[in-house]
Amino acid sequence: MVSFEGVHAPLVTPFTADGEIDHALLARHAKGLVGRLSGLGVGGTTGEYYALTLDERVKTYHTVVDAVGGKTVLSAGINATTTKDVIHLGLAAKQAGMSALLMATPYYAQPTQEELLTHFLKVDDAVDLPIMLYNFPARTGTEISDAVLEKLLERPNFQAMKESTGDIGHLHHLATHFKDRLVLSCGMDDQALEFFAWGAKSWVGAAANFIPESHVELLEACTQGDFVKGRQLMSALLPVLELLERSGKFIQYVRYGCELAGVAVGNARAPLGTLTDQERKAFASVVQPLLRNAQ
Repeated sequence: MVSFEGVHAPLVTPFTADGEIDHALLARHAKGLVGRLSGLGVGGTTGEYYALTLDERVKTYHTVVDAVGGKTVLSAGINATTTKDVIHLGLAAKQAGMSALLMATPYYAQPTQEELLTHFLKVDDAVDLPIMLYNFPARTGTEISDAVLEKLLERPNFQAMKESTGDIGHLHHLATHFKDRLVLSCGMDDQALEFFAWGAKSWVGAAANFIPESHVELLEACTQGDFVKGRQLMSALLPVLELLERSGKFIQYVRYGCELAGVAVGNARAPLGTLTDQERKAFASVVQPLLRNAQ
């Protein structure tokens, strides 16, 4: 059985100095997080899937399964611009041994809601694995509407949704209208406390790549109803999470966070650049206390 509850880290994709994927480091990083989190994701936004070829993405599935398969829940991000490529990635992930899928709307193409429903159903028909939907219209250009979600939830594989609109009103809507039918997952990190207050029991958090214990502690405090402790923990995390979500350098900050935690994963692929010295210093000042607290 696959559970989408708990904290899941969408893994970064480590790169060597010449820009190639460092598969040995990817395997080592995944191993280092097993037992500290509920699951790992491969091929999500944090992994820069859009910057990888299809073959590179498939190889990352195999690397992580070979390293930690059977030891934790492994979700494969399979988003692409065409249904054909999404199915190709889904079947490759299943063959590699991934536990579940993360499915966003095809980016740039901007299908209608009817076309989007057809897309999701075709992928489910072809692959047949548990699915977490990924609602991130700011990146993909297309939202997942209530009408589409209602139809998808008629099928057993559609079990969860990572909600990344940033709209608190939409969070309220999902938490009330789809209660007990959908595992609601926090996909806007600086709103984590609000998600948990509204009953979310899942968090796909990029900063869990380097401060996993802080994420787990926050989610557990809130699911146990201790929101006084939850606010204290969120206050410590918020400066980190706000830089990730609001700075315009999400990937760069996650990568530097990994470096601060002792896992130097290299620079992002162009066109993304690096942090300035001032940005690195400011980020280190809010991350390092959390690293010390976890030791």
